[in-house]
Amino acid sequence: MERISVTARLNRSTLQFEDAAFQRLQAYLAEARGTLAGNPDQDEIVADLEQAVADQCTRRLPPGELVVTLAVLQPALDEIGSVQVPGPAPAATGSAYAQAGRETSRPLQQVSEGALIGGVCTGLARYMGVNVWLVRIAAVLLLFATSGGLVPIYLVLMLLLPYAPRAGGNAPVRWLPGKFREWNEFLRAKLSTTAS
Repeated sequence: MERISVTARLNRSTLQFEDAAFQRLQAYLAEARGTLAGNPDQDEIVADLEQAVADQCTRRLPPGELVVTLAVLQPALDEIGSVQVPGPAPAATGSAYAQAGRETSRPLQQVSEGALIGGVCTGLARYMGVNVWLVRIAAVLLLFATSGGLVPIYLVLMLLLPYAPRAGGNAPVRWLPGKFREWNEFLRAKLSTTAS
């Protein structure tokens, strides 16, 4: 007898995972709990992390599929990233957590997968290690607070920030971010040939 899938409740969502994906998810959440040991908000942060995993997996599931596979889960975990404790970097103790924190620093890039417009907010969220909706809400509030002054800043960031490479197995990019990415890459190619 072989277990084919496991049903797991992640915060407010219930999903089915193939066995290998469920084991990877358990290891990921155990690592997050270990990193957050001693943090008074550990349970709340892990619940938010579970919801982010559920949202990413649901978004990445191909139409008609009901079971989250490792091929769906791993890109979701890569986009969310590992939990980082804010503050100064820990001393070089040789521990797995200290080394993992140094190795997972991400460059500031635009991320087309999951983007609504150009991928700037998604890239900023990945860089800061926060939920993308927090960045989007802050951007909308700043848009109104500056009477639209955030639009030129967003456009400049969209033109200057490099794009994160597309990971295989990710859900297709939405129409608008895909068009912006094509236009931006075309413009950058034209500018580089003009400059040479």
